Amino acid sequence: MFRLLLAFIIIVPALEIGILIMAGKTIGPIPTILLIIATGVIGAWLAKNQGIRAIEQVRYQMSRGQMPGEAIIDGLCILVGGVLLLTPGFITDTIGFILLFPASRKVVKPYILKWIRDYMDRRTVTIIRR
Repeated sequence: MFRLLLAFIIIVPALEIGILIMAGKTIGPIPTILLIIATGVIGAWLAKNQGIRAIEQVRYQMSRGQMPGEAIIDGLCILVGGVLLLTPGFITDTIGFILLFPASRKVVKPYILKWIRDYMDRRTVTIIRR
């Protein structure tokens, strides 16, 4: 897991820089900078709105005595998506928008849930109940 994270930390920024340079040459530096700023602003707004909806869903489910598992996964996706959208670059923006839009999040959530279940099955997570 550490090697994968290390590769991700090295490879993604290098790709982002390359794509930003290509975009600057293709559409110009000013439009590229404005596009980066626009995705950050739109991402922050979208993350705030989606985050509020996720919190409301958690509250609603808890008031009914239900476990808010899906809503918590939504909140996690929204948090990560918002952070990625605030990070300059087109790859991180694409992943961030995928995590923020509810329709595409429905496609991603089963993979996240499978990853969490696999992680728990390897007994690397301890759940303490009181």
